[in-house]
This record gives sequence, structure tokens and C-alpha cells, in this order.
Amino acid sequence: MVSSSETEEKVESKAIAEHVEVSTNEVDTAATLFADGSGELDPQEAACIRKKIDRHILPLMCILYWVQFMDKTTLGNSAILGIRTTTHLTTNQYNWLGTIFYLSYLLFEYPQNLALQRFPVGKWMSCNILIWSIALCCHAACTNFAGLFVVRLILGMCEGSITAGFMIVSSMFYTRNEQTLRVGYWFLMNGAAQIISGFISFGTLHIHTLGFEPWQWLMIITGTITFILAICFFLFFPDSPTNAWFLTPEERVLAVMRIKENQTGVENKHFKKEQMIEALVDPKTWMFALFSAIDNVPNSLTNQQTLIIASFGFTDLQTTLLSCVNGIVEILTIWSGVKLAARYPNSRAYVAIIYFIPNIVGVIVVNVLPWSDSVGLLIGVYMTGVGTTGFVLSLSWVSSVTAGHTKRITTNAIMLSAYCIGNAAGPFMWQEKYKPRNHIPWAVIGICYACCMLLLWLIRLHLNRQNKLRDTQPHDDQYDNAYIEHINNDGTVDEVKVQKEFLDLTDLQNLDFRYVL
Repeated sequence: MVSSSETEEKVESKAIAEHVEVSTNEVDTAATLFADGSGELDPQEAACIRKKIDRHILPLMCILYWVQFMDKTTLGNSAILGIRTTTHLTTNQYNWLGTIFYLSYLLFEYPQNLALQRFPVGKWMSCNILIWSIALCCHAACTNFAGLFVVRLILGMCEGSITAGFMIVSSMFYTRNEQTLRVGYWFLMNGAAQIISGFISFGTLHIHTLGFEPWQWLMIITGTITFILAICFFLFFPDSPTNAWFLTPEERVLAVMRIKENQTGVENKHFKKEQMIEALVDPKTWMFALFSAIDNVPNSLTNQQTLIIASFGFTDLQTTLLSCVNGIVEILTIWSGVKLAARYPNSRAYVAIIYFIPNIVGVIVVNVLPWSDSVGLLIGVYMTGVGTTGFVLSLSWVSSVTAGHTKRITTNAIMLSAYCIGNAAGPFMWQEKYKPRNHIPWAVIGICYACCMLLLWLIRLHLNRQNKLRDTQPHDDQYDNAYIEHINNDGTVDEVKVQKEFLDLTDLQNLDFRYVL
């Protein structure tokens, strides 16, 4: 018969064996803020915190994404404002200006992600915005291909920090379901940018100044807007919920409690080589990357859209206004798509696949209608903007299914690098020999959309299989008793327990993690 004292000794020795000390460098930044935290968050408190976060960061994110896309597409708008004539660009040189932006984006994407991990996210993005605003204004001083090549390279280098930074910020402040909506909200500003830039281009066509072309005014106007935004971002955009200026110390704890369900933590400023390696060998990383690359080959339409619409027989003034319609299509489809995905659990892949169908129909319409049917051809072009929803959903999806801060920034870098590869390759489809019908580029675009639908289905199949495997496994208690040292105000040191959600574990290390579908 075993005595009670012996039983207590066994329980105590087991507890000591399970007790794991963890360095503060290894855990999430929220661990010290929320160490040993417990209890339930009141739903009303959570809603109030979410609204406060929305009020302070979502408007800035939306405005910046609008400005980013507007700046990126100034080249396309400038095409009908005289940039090709003034700077003596050939068709091939014009295509290269679209490509070099994304090659620069690709080259600096991983360094940008490392910097976003190492430095305060908001401040780092602000510095990049400031540099690209200056580079954008410098477009107006360029008189040849070489000058434009340099400023486009700088533009790509700086803008590579924005989408990656927004993906990190969205995962810091919002739950997984909220991320789908918020990513959709700031991404649909691409559509708003097409509308606003269309009207700005329309306005600049009416500016007549000696020695200064309309396209140069477009660069100055958009560059000035970006410069003002850089200052606002530096002053008002937070770096993390753990130090957000608009939250009280108590609200910061509640903000962290809100995202506890994500099991991805907030951030960790220390690079972990093992997490980078895990990202490189994780199949889903490359499935998302392949989707990103293929989906963005058709994105070359951004710089070609005004030229394509003009080729249907519309005047320059009509073309600038008709280009705005595509922005309206993008806003409506992204908004409705993310709403559907957020409303119906585990529906991301299915919603994205459905939204690719009009794209394929649009490609068929553009290829088979007679060239005289300019209205029908125009509608076909507009239909190819519906599938943008698929890429938006993939951005929020990859953030939701990747845990571990270094792994997440590595995965984001790979996916956005693939995005650059697709965008860099796309412009070279549009050769002079294929005009005016461009049957070959449109056929490539149609094939890309079909491949995207297949990839989304395969990603869902893979993640669903991983969830089912985890459901059959016993509970993993390896990380249930992790402790860090906490220095009190009086200088004494205590050991406090860290919850698993804030240990900066990857989705493969944390067997309690379930992938959203």
C-alpha cells in the first residue's frame, strides 16, 4: 500500500520534471505582458477593443494601400498621358519598366521581411513610404529609359515592405476570422486607387503648362500625397498591440487576450533559424507560393489596361474614365468575397474558386467576340477583375495557417517573392506581334486562372488532411508547463508560467493548432 506522502512526492517530482524554463528571447513579446494570464475575455470588452483598433489603424492601412497601388500604376496611367513619347520608350522598354519594379520587389522582399521582424513595424514602413514618395516625384525629372529604370527600381524596393507589413500587423491585432475581412478591406483599396487615379489622370490631361507634360504632373501630385501619408504613418501607426499608443495598459492586455485563439502570438524580435528551415520544407509554403506566382502573371493587365481599352477605339479621355470601372468591379467583388468567406467557416478555397469562374468567362469573351464589338470586349476585360478576390483570400489564409514569427515572415517573403516573379514575367507576354487581338497573352491568362482554381482545391485538401491527422493524436503536454523569469519592480525575480499561445511555437510544433480552411 502506498502512503499519501509517497504519492505527493511522486506528483511533486513529476511536476518538477515537466517544469521547463524558457528564455525571454524565445517567447512572444506578449508573454511578459500576459504572463500567467488567465480568465475569460468579456465579449463586449472584446468588441470595444476591436472597434478601437479598427478606428485607429484600419483607415491608415486602407489609405496607404490605395496610395501604394495608385503609385504602382502611375506607369500605366502615364502611358496615355505622353510618357512613352516624351522619354522615347519602345514597347520592350515600357515592358521592362513594369518588370523591374517587381524584380526589385523580389530582390528586397526577404531583407524587408527580416527588417520588419527586427525593427518596429510601423516606423520601418514609414521610412520606406518616405523614400518611395521622393522616388515617385523624381519620375517627373526623367527624360529617358535609364532614369525611369532607376526610380522604378527604388519604388519596387520600398513598396516591398507594405503588403508584408500589413500581413504581420493584421495577424497581430485581429483574430483569424477578422483577418479575412480586414485584409479584404485594405486590399479592395486597389479598386479605389484605380478609380481615383483615373480621375486624377483625367484632370492632368487638362493641365497645359509649357515644358511640363500631363504625366509629369501625375507623378508630382501622387508623390506629394505619398509624402504627406509617410508623415502621418510615422506619427500615428502603431508597431504592436503591446505598445499601441491609443490603448491603455489594461486594454493592451485585453487586445492580446483577443488574439489568443489564433495560437500565433503577436511577434518575436529574434530570428530563429529552425523556424526558417521549417518554412522552407513545409509543403503548404510552396503551394501558396506557386498559387501566388501563377495568379499574378495576369496582373500585367494593370499596366496594359489603358492601352487595351484604347485599342478598342476609345479616345484618351474616354479611356481614363472607363479604366475607373474596373476599380468598381474590384471593390464589389473583394468586399462580397471576404464577407462570404468570413460568414461561412472553412470556405476560403471554395469562395476563391467560384470567383475565378467569371475571369475565365471574360478571357473567352475577349478572344471570341468580333473586334467591332467594343462594348462586349470591354465587358470581357472588366470580368477578368473578379478573380482578384482569390489572391486577397490567399493572403489572409496563409497568415492564418502559419504560426511562429520567423516562420511567418519567411513564408510571407516566399509568397510575396512568388508574387513578384509572376508580375515580372507577365509584361513580356504583351508583344507587338500579338496586337491588336493579343490572343496568345489572353490564352496564357486563361490557363493561369484554371491552374489557380486547382491549386486552391489542393491546398484545402492538404490542410484538411493535416487537421484529421491531429484529431487522432493524443494531447501533447510538452509545452504545458513553460516558465520565464520575470523581474519585479523591487528587483526580485519570479518564475511565471507562459501559456502555449505565447511561446512562439510554429504550427507544426503546436499540435493543438488547427488549420482554417
